[in-house]
Amino acid sequence: MLKLQDYRNSVESISSNIEELRASLDIDSLLIDINENEEKMNEQDFWNDNELAQKILQNNKSLKETVEEHQLLKDALEEIEVLIELGLEENDESIEREIEESIINLEKEIDSLTIKTLLSGEYDKNNAILSINAGTGGLDAQDWAQMLLRMYIRWGEGKGYKVKILDMISDPEAGIKSSTLLIEGINVYGYLRSEKGVHRIVRISPFDPSGKRHTSFASIDVIPELDDSIHIDINPVDLKIDTYRASGAGGQHVNTTDSAVRITHIPTGVVVQCQNERSQHKNKDTAMKMLMAKLIELKELEQKEKIEDIQGKYSQITWGSQIRSYVFQPYKLVKDHRTNAEMGNVDSAMDGNIDLFINEYLKMNKSKK
Repeated sequence: MLKLQDYRNSVESISSNIEELRASLDIDSLLIDINENEEKMNEQDFWNDNELAQKILQNNKSLKETVEEHQLLKDALEEIEVLIELGLEENDESIEREIEESIINLEKEIDSLTIKTLLSGEYDKNNAILSINAGTGGLDAQDWAQMLLRMYIRWGEGKGYKVKILDMISDPEAGIKSSTLLIEGINVYGYLRSEKGVHRIVRISPFDPSGKRHTSFASIDVIPELDDSIHIDINPVDLKIDTYRASGAGGQHVNTTDSAVRITHIPTGVVVQCQNERSQHKNKDTAMKMLMAKLIELKELEQKEKIEDIQGKYSQITWGSQIRSYVFQPYKLVKDHRTNAEMGNVDSAMDGNIDLFINEYLKMNKSKK
């Protein structure tokens, strides 16, 4: 019976954590926002602006999910309390295992929801634009870039996010030279900003007949997708805009017209490109949003007030400063060099199960503030 009394003490502590989480998530404000969104959704002209309507629907869905997740924690806690009281009343110690497992699962769920409270950056709630570039390592690096592309697509789809390829340059021999993804959903940028940096793979090369172990690199860049309410003044004279024939998927129209767009911001050297859309105009709009996001990021890094004050090349990611290593041989291990988080199941990580590294990075950044 002593253990059941201990569980009762644990429940009191968990209850306190859930209430603290309610305050951190500001559930009362979320409920107000949900009500306001639903009032907008009931207006007759709601669907006049389809893009805005979709954003409101997506936002409301996310808010509801957060509120429901918190309520599920409270419901699970109540079930545990009932089990404890039942065990005490009937002097039944056999119920201890069920209580213990329920407490362990509940604490994991609390930790998972707590991670959301760490997303407090200005653009954390935004969609994310993630770019992958093969580094040193030839075909191995290009193959590695394609493996990372698959990993992030799996991660996004596993979360229920919408994943769209904006641009991709493939190599006829193997892999990809570069690719850019748009991952749409609430808090995507907040999670994926942890992935920015150089990723290293160590494995026996499938392209080396001698079967030697090779080390290859690929860089990941992540920026928030900006909505139409965010705008910065860019001098048109500072832009070099090139159009070219798209080489990726998109059908006959894409492959026979110069619909792809590449924009270079001459003072900083920032280059962005998009070829996913069938229309050159839409590709240009998407590329301009990417450019603005990168320039805002660069301005903040250099603590400049104006875009005109920024000079030099955009070289945020430097080779040799890998943030994470994925070792396939002689042993299997994924290690994040910033947080020291490790995972022995490399295949699981490559299937998109990278939340361990994302969460540890968010916790580390929170502790530094």
